[in-house]
Amino acid sequence: MYDFARLAGFFAAHGVWSVSDGGPLTPLLGYDEVNGQRGMTRFVAEDIAEGARKGREELETNPAGRLRAVLVLDAYIHLESGKVDALIAEAVEYGPAPKKLVIAVPYRPEPFAVHRPKFLEIEGFPDAETGNLADAFFAGVDAHEQGNAVWSAHLDESI
Repeated sequence: MYDFARLAGFFAAHGVWSVSDGGPLTPLLGYDEVNGQRGMTRFVAEDIAEGARKGREELETNPAGRLRAVLVLDAYIHLESGKVDALIAEAVEYGPAPKKLVIAVPYRPEPFAVHRPKFLEIEGFPDAETGNLADAFFAGVDAHEQGNAVWSAHLDESI
């Protein structure tokens, strides 16, 4: 039921691992196939916005008929503390009762720090399920060995 939130956590952790050594994240789409296989596609383009557009198109149209997918993009969000770098993980569960989850993982590039995730959008679940979705998200983070290690070592819960 929360597999798409777990997938979002796994690939958000992959994104954290990727940006921890500097530079923006190349837009990526992580997914679970119908046959149980997990995969990832990076959208390399001369313009990172073009890569993001291609990734969003694939997430929205699901041309390969996947079970679930998550698009992870490097962006900015506005918090009370101001504009900050963030990885945005937009996860969807396809099927007759589609679900969507958008989570921002704010980070500081230098010196590197990861801040508490922010739930930006939840569709297909009642508000009472937010805690279960968060638990599944963090189970996904924990499942990515390198990403979890970087996340844990650089956690800054100040924002």
